[in-house]
Amino acid sequence: MSDSTPMPEKTHREEMADLQAQMRAKMKAADRRQGLLIVHTGNGKGKSTAAFGLVARTLAHGGKVVVIQFIKATPDAAEKVLRHARLTWHAVGGGFTWDTQDRAADIALCEKGWALAEAALADPELKLLVLDELNVVLSFDYLSVDQVVAALQARRPDLHVAVTGRDAPPALLEAADLVSRVEEVKHPFAQGVKAQPGIEF
Repeated sequence: MSDSTPMPEKTHREEMADLQAQMRAKMKAADRRQGLLIVHTGNGKGKSTAAFGLVARTLAHGGKVVVIQFIKATPDAAEKVLRHARLTWHAVGGGFTWDTQDRAADIALCEKGWALAEAALADPELKLLVLDELNVVLSFDYLSVDQVVAALQARRPDLHVAVTGRDAPPALLEAADLVSRVEEVKHPFAQGVKAQPGIEF
């Protein structure tokens, strides 16, 4: 059937009834809740933005949230909108690693960020921890992948953790409950368009 030929109503009803039955069976089988380890990775744009959406939802449901931004020297503009008594936001980076040119200083900042992460993981009231750009940190070997993954796996059962950044290591992908890979299909930077407020920062 071509795209221009409308599907017969009977066929549509049959397909939707089949889909409905499948979805209801899946919903019935999903019988528990648990904290999720969520990884947003890939070379496309929108990984941190997706995590900040989780922050907004968690706050809307009354949950406590901690965001730790590795690499980035200043908080994302989203922090100004999401600012809330139940939200703690840390930016612990020195800026783009190609600008800092100081591996030892970058590692020291990452270790500071990870200490904050360990404290957050120990908070019994925390509902969501966002580790923004941690994948980049791990891909540069600024922190131990094994140490980080072990700590995330040992978190309490109802705590959600979202990790963002390109080049997520295989061990983290294996440990994750939900992995989204954001693919770059087209980006304005390649056509000479500079980063813009509200879009990139």
